[in-house]
Amino acid sequence: MSLLATLLNDPAPAFAFEISEAGVAFARAGAPQDVKFHGIPPGIIEVSPVHDNVQQPEKLSEAVMQLAGPPTGRKRRAALIIPDYAARVTVLDFDRLPDNAEEQLSLIRFRLKKSVPFDLDAAILSYHVQPRVNGSTAVDVVAAIMAREVVVHYEDAVRAAGFWPGYVTTSAAAALHLLTPDEVTVLAKLSGRALSVMVLQGSTLKLARCIELDQPAADDIMGVLHPTMIFIEDQLGVRAKRMVACGFGPALNDFAQQWHGEWGVMVEPLQSRFGVAPPQSAGLIGYMESLAA
Repeated sequence: MSLLATLLNDPAPAFAFEISEAGVAFARAGAPQDVKFHGIPPGIIEVSPVHDNVQQPEKLSEAVMQLAGPPTGRKRRAALIIPDYAARVTVLDFDRLPDNAEEQLSLIRFRLKKSVPFDLDAAILSYHVQPRVNGSTAVDVVAAIMAREVVVHYEDAVRAAGFWPGYVTTSAAAALHLLTPDEVTVLAKLSGRALSVMVLQGSTLKLARCIELDQPAADDIMGVLHPTMIFIEDQLGVRAKRMVACGFGPALNDFAQQWHGEWGVMVEPLQSRFGVAPPQSAGLIGYMESLAA
């Protein structure tokens, strides 16, 4: 839950954007209740962790300017929230982690080497160490990895609109700030065909996955959630008490009945102070909540 605050050392940007295949969401740091959204046609963004996502950069820059106005000549700092499937967020467990930052980074890169579908040496990597609370030297590390060329093209489109993206994160990671810590909570966030699943034990992130589905149908979604529930019981020794869902639209009621019958979880929509969080701006709203906190 503290991942964003830990990685953000400079003063918070005054503007924030969330980009998805559906469009661009925008808000100012001083007005978190006033989130604006500008839809874009299919094909402008094609989300992938391994190739350029921004297929029509001029169109994306135009959408940014539709929301925030044309360049002013001044450098306007902005937070940039990109789609979950454009990056990899994972939780690594270590029996012991070196104190030296360079040694930590080297060890984390070694663990990620075989599981990341792009050149790790040319990637952008941020990580946050989550100490375990039982006094052990073992730690969980949240690592966020993005292919540099993927991030750069998102940043370039925002720069062309007159903004400097000084902070970048993913939608589901930012949306965690909308959750109230509980015993075990599962966040399931559907965006297009990408399903993000995050498991929190209290305020500690224990699992993060983002899977591209063949189609967002019930069986495909169950195929991702079922092993998640097994992980919770096997690794955490408990059962999930609740599932918070985002992006399922009117089908959520049917999904909720199915999931409750299968695992006994209480299912609720992802909420902010201002109502249900839409999937195209859930990360943006969560980021704004982190600034308020």
